[in-house]
Amino acid sequence: MTGYPYTHMLSVGYILWIFGFTGSHRFYYGRPFSGTLYFLTFGLLGIGWVIDLFLIPSLDRQADMRFNKGPIYYTVAWILLTFFGLFGLHRMYMKKWLTGILFLLTGGLLGFGYLYDFLTLNTQISDINAV
Repeated sequence: MTGYPYTHMLSVGYILWIFGFTGSHRFYYGRPFSGTLYFLTFGLLGIGWVIDLFLIPSLDRQADMRFNKGPIYYTVAWILLTFFGLFGLHRMYMKKWLTGILFLLTGGLLGFGYLYDFLTLNTQISDINAV
C-alpha cells in the first residue's frame, strides 16, 4: 500500500495523552470502550492516565497491526474530526461527500453523528483503505 508505513503516529498518541483524562488517545488508537470509560471517569481518576504513559507504545503497535494502511491517513482524519467534525471535513476527506455535506448543514447531525464518528472512525478508515 502507499503512504505512511504505519496507521497511527506515536508522537500524536503522546500529544493526545496530555488530554488523556478525556480518553482522546484511546479513541485515536481504536479503543472506543476504554476511551468512553476514561472520558466518564477522568482517566480512571488519573490512575489509568498515568499508566497509559507507558502503554502508548503498545497501543500504537496494536493499532498499526489492527487497521489497514492506505490512502486515507488516520491522523489527518482524527485531526479533522476533533477540530472540524461538526462541519463534516473528516467525512469529506474520506470521500464521503454526501454525509460530509449533511454534517456541514446539520452540525454533525446535531452532534450525534460527531459522537458516532468518535467511536467508529478507525474502523471506517480501515474499511475504506481495505478496498
